[in-house]
Amino acid sequence: MTHPALEMYDYHVWANQTMLNRLKELPQDVYNKEIQSVFSTISKAIAHIYLVDACWLDIISGKSMREAMADSAQLTAGVESKGLEEMEKMYVQVSEGFKTFLNQQEDMEKRIMLDNPYTRPRDTSLSEMVLQVVNHATYHRGNITAMLRQMGYASVMTEYALFWYS
Repeated sequence: MTHPALEMYDYHVWANQTMLNRLKELPQDVYNKEIQSVFSTISKAIAHIYLVDACWLDIISGKSMREAMADSAQLTAGVESKGLEEMEKMYVQVSEGFKTFLNQQEDMEKRIMLDNPYTRPRDTSLSEMVLQVVNHATYHRGNITAMLRQMGYASVMTEYALFWYS
């Protein structure tokens, strides 16, 4: 049987792709249009989700959280400048990296000491970190939905229950 965190990661990949597909249906200027919202552009929200995913992949692969966050910060400007199609390819690459790593794990409940520089060390399971990745992106896909509505466009449903039937 598949571990529930792996199923949630599959949902995460599906939901991100569903949102990217919706964005590709809209006029090109929507992706980079400046607005007063949670993020100044949808492209920055998409880049943020990607950067955090890549950061967590580094962490679960063995980098310290501090080092992974520093690496991610260095990539921010370059990632934020990417177009939608390029970001889609990058999302595929990071999800393939996650899936390769996760499929090699014998124990999703393996404990890892997460040394968060903003708080304190925490003994955390691999499955909890995967759920953090999923939850983080779900939150920001909601931001993107609000941003689209603010610009006069409908978003797309990315609920977990819809994933069950996809």
